[in-house]
Amino acid sequence: MVRGKIEMKRIENATSRQVTFSKRRNGLLKKAHELSVLCDAQIALIIFSQSGRLFEYSSTSDVQQILERYRQYVANDDRINNIGDIQQLEFDHSNLAKQIEFLEISQRKLMGQGLSSCSYDELVGIENQLVSSLQNIRLKKAQLYREHIEQLQNKEKDLLLEIENAKLTEMCGRRKGSEEEQQWGNKQREASALSPSPSNQSSDLVETELFIGLPEWR
Repeated sequence: MVRGKIEMKRIENATSRQVTFSKRRNGLLKKAHELSVLCDAQIALIIFSQSGRLFEYSSTSDVQQILERYRQYVANDDRINNIGDIQQLEFDHSNLAKQIEFLEISQRKLMGQGLSSCSYDELVGIENQLVSSLQNIRLKKAQLYREHIEQLQNKEKDLLLEIENAKLTEMCGRRKGSEEEQQWGNKQREASALSPSPSNQSSDLVETELFIGLPEWR
């Protein structure tokens, strides 16, 4: 009968967990002993149970002997790693120094300095670099010109719009003033029409003088 695959997770049942620990601990100690005997290997095995109990195995008479060897190996390995890191840093520094020197030489050549030691192919390459750089500079210059022109055009549009708004505001003010004057004139004419004029008042007067005697012939 084929055993089912055991899921690797903590066993919740305490009894089952203790039984499994005892079985697998004994199997692990047995495998360690077999490996030390068959392969002549130095093995130190330390196990702490859940309750804190210690179980250990050593292929030699003393576990401390193997642990001391392990500590020495780790210390030597760290020293080797530190030496390797220093050597890597020195190598990186050397490469960076070479790259900086190469860039400085290339810059001097682009400035027209130190060309006496250059071959024909090198001079052609430098010339191509300068031509390409000049084209890039001209393209960038043209782009800046276009952007500047667009900014000036936008400012011109804004100024024209402000001037047009000012003119419209002035025209509206004049029109409003003329309408007010016209309304005032209409009111004055209406008031003149309603009030009687002096000529009409004199014509409406009736003579009421009293005199005695014969009327005068006229």
